[in-house]
Amino acid sequence: MKFRALFVFLLLACFCLSLAQGSYENCCLSYVDSVKPSVKKAVRSYRTQETDGGCNIQAIVFKLRKGKVFCANPEISWVRTLMKKLDAKNKKVENRKKSG
Repeated sequence: MKFRALFVFLLLACFCLSLAQGSYENCCLSYVDSVKPSVKKAVRSYRTQETDGGCNIQAIVFKLRKGKVFCANPEISWVRTLMKKLDAKNKKVENRKKSG
């Protein structure tokens, strides 16, 4: 009886640990091919997803005004251009805050 209880406990512990490993990841699994200009204007920020941990693809995760996100391939030219525009915009905002 004790052996069965111990076996069930260990089985449940392993099951819970395996579920917990994947639950903390928020990874892109694919890229968008293109986005409309209106969507590009709605982008507020971005972050880089690396291929470490549970994420298998490198991606740029763009965040829109209302909290929605989309993932893009960092090697595509429109993605790099959009990142540069966001960086320049954020730098301009930081400079205004420092001077005023």
